Amino acid sequence: MNLLSNATLASIKDTDLTPKYDRSAHKVGIVHLGLGAFHKAHQAVYTDSVLAQTGGDWMIAGISMRNNQTAADITAQDGLYTVIEKASDTDHARVVGSIAQALCANDTPDQVLAILCDPATKIVTTTVTEKGYGIDRETGEIDVKNPVVAQDKTRQEPPRGVLGLIVAALQNRRALSLAPFTVLCCDNLPHNGAFLKSGVVSFARHVDPELAEWISDNVAFPSTMVDRITPAQSSDTLASAQACLRLIDTQAIETEPFHQWIIEDNFPAGRPNWDLAGAIFTDDVEPFEMMKLRLLNGSHSLIAYAGALKGHKFVRDVMNDDTLLRLVQKHMTSAAATLAPIEGINFTQYALDLIARFKNPNIAHETLQIATDGSQKMPQRIFAPAVEALNADKSIAPFAFATACWLWFCRGGDTATLGHPLLDPKSDELSRICSAETPDEIINGLFDLDGLLPQDLRRSDIWRNELRDCLNQLFAEGFDNLCEAVANQ
Repeated sequence: MNLLSNATLASIKDTDLTPKYDRSAHKVGIVHLGLGAFHKAHQAVYTDSVLAQTGGDWMIAGISMRNNQTAADITAQDGLYTVIEKASDTDHARVVGSIAQALCANDTPDQVLAILCDPATKIVTTTVTEKGYGIDRETGEIDVKNPVVAQDKTRQEPPRGVLGLIVAALQNRRALSLAPFTVLCCDNLPHNGAFLKSGVVSFARHVDPELAEWISDNVAFPSTMVDRITPAQSSDTLASAQACLRLIDTQAIETEPFHQWIIEDNFPAGRPNWDLAGAIFTDDVEPFEMMKLRLLNGSHSLIAYAGALKGHKFVRDVMNDDTLLRLVQKHMTSAAATLAPIEGINFTQYALDLIARFKNPNIAHETLQIATDGSQKMPQRIFAPAVEALNADKSIAPFAFATACWLWFCRGGDTATLGHPLLDPKSDELSRICSAETPDEIINGLFDLDGLLPQDLRRSDIWRNELRDCLNQLFAEGFDNLCEAVANQ
């Protein structure tokens, strides 16, 4: 069987599946750093839809930061791949054509830098996860302990990291009197535009203080909120794509029908009309960002840790556990109480819609996939709303429970033998802290861990006592009994 590519695209008999535009007629205008499943399910799909409606030079150069096989595989398919939308009762497939080329920053940094410096590049988008940037969340400065940042900062070799590449490209464009591109962070981070700007300016300050000032004054870093549940590719994904296309597609992905993109409208160099594909442009992304981080992502973290501890492999399995479902609903109610109102948005209905999405029987979203990098997700998903609830004299019990689930997961469950790898930048510290013999030792270790808990929680006896109560019950009676007790409160 042949591989999906430009040469075999015409063999797909169902033309509803294939791109509705001449890919060769449009040039690259967007460079994406972090070529992974989420980008392929989200920003690339929006761009594909807009190209079909209005055309324009908005094709994407996709950059895999480390994995040269990813770049090689999508290059072999001329950038084409299948997106399979899996609803509760049906599937829908489409071939996406918005990616024009793919490169690996680690292998060909000079080529990546050349594309970033091309005058045709108007936008640089990113999805590399928080740890992929090398930015200290608390200070906004570069993390000099990050090996890629440290290497790029020496300027002895072509840059391979996000910050090094962006700064080098902007420095070159400035020297050539070229307008800067817009930098659009699409990771699930609070104030992601400001977050990435602070890191880029910090890195530039180490290179040239005047360059840093120029970037601060002249480069746009709009914020975004992105949403689309995208599980990891499986053998079923590949089989579904092959059955649909009658071609081999090694790059096929599956996702849910729902998608959302809220974008701060600040693009001096121009942008695609992503709103034609359903994106919302606004002057203030933050309320939408908080809603998603606290209701969807916060609940996802609870689902991941509690689900893994109960032996549930997928999110959908957790939603079929009545006790855990009630705990998720309690969490959403408490998280919604920390949010500012958004015109036209009903938080109760949003939560109900989330539950329905989580229950989708055709989305195989693994709890362990969501459970990675907890030390970088908990602060904005769980600790931030806990602080707001605490300061407003509202219940913080659901947030303490979610934190206890995370700590117990890091410990390895009731018998400390859960058997999963702890994938986290702070895995050594968390393993040491959570292996302690008493609740107070675990709490003290957590409170002493740099850059994790907000000061308001560190100073709060209420928070400490709520967390201690959960851990005491975990030590005495185990996880299942704690879940039942909290769900029935």
